[in-house]
Amino acid sequence: MLFPHNTSLQGRRTFLATATATAASALAADNLFGSPLFSDIIDTHTHFYDPSRAEGVPWPSKDDAGLYRSVLPDEFVKLTEHLGVQGTVVVEASPWVEDNQWLIDLADTNTSIVGVVGNLPVGTGEFGALLERFSAHRIYRGVRINGDTIAKGLDSELFVSDLLRFVEYELTVDVNHGAMPLVAINRLAARIPDLHVVIDHMGGTRMVGRDPNKDWVEQIRLVARHKNVFMKVSALGESATSGFENAPTDAAYYKPWLDIVWDAFGEDRVMFGSNWPVSNRAGSYKNILSIVNDFVAAEHPQARQQFFHDNSLAAYRWIDRSPT
Repeated sequence: MLFPHNTSLQGRRTFLATATATAASALAADNLFGSPLFSDIIDTHTHFYDPSRAEGVPWPSKDDAGLYRSVLPDEFVKLTEHLGVQGTVVVEASPWVEDNQWLIDLADTNTSIVGVVGNLPVGTGEFGALLERFSAHRIYRGVRINGDTIAKGLDSELFVSDLLRFVEYELTVDVNHGAMPLVAINRLAARIPDLHVVIDHMGGTRMVGRDPNKDWVEQIRLVARHKNVFMKVSALGESATSGFENAPTDAAYYKPWLDIVWDAFGEDRVMFGSNWPVSNRAGSYKNILSIVNDFVAAEHPQARQQFFHDNSLAAYRWIDRSPT
């Protein structure tokens, strides 16, 4: 082992202690899982919010005992850093316009946030000025839109014109659940082929029983033909339960759905997301990460770097804030 230039006994002891602690931390993380962990994970789907603010929050509601509390980056880092998570793309669930700024300000003092996906009224007269304002911050990487909103909006010239602004600003559109989100995404991707589109939560399918829904399979294969569309493997636990009970922790349970997604999108357009803290309803963060880690290690070991890191960078063009 090579020591740094400080060759004093104390310097060597400090170096050895640091190296030993780092190795022990990595070993401890690996021992939590059936397969070794990738060490530079980007979690592409988390939510941060603070009900203790003077103005409160529109989501989650006060009736949601599990979620209605302050959820901030420090807690996320403490929970995940020993699991190999390097950073997160945080998604704004609040419809309040100024909460976009709140997340940007939060990112200014928390380097674990590598990207912000906001929430703006696409297809309205105010959208253009708002997008210009928030996209001036490099950390702002896109906006999430409900699938139903897209389905209706694609018939509006103003809505489509607003979507074209995302291409101009090199921003991404996340698509959340809706009655038929994949149908809407298929139309969107065909209409604007240069737009980066990320499908949230496996397209909203329910992972119950043994066989994936045939309509979902068909729509996945159709939308995956568009090379500008990425799939976020997120909310697995919630999709396999009613959302308020522990989900299966065996990767084999999810394999039929994961196989469909990987076969359709390939190794270059799938990425990891937890949906934390909502994911806590169905299991621990460690369990959710273990499911996808074990699946990728067994089925696509050569693509771990892509799944946990590179593909999200391609989709979001997030900001690397790691120390240099």
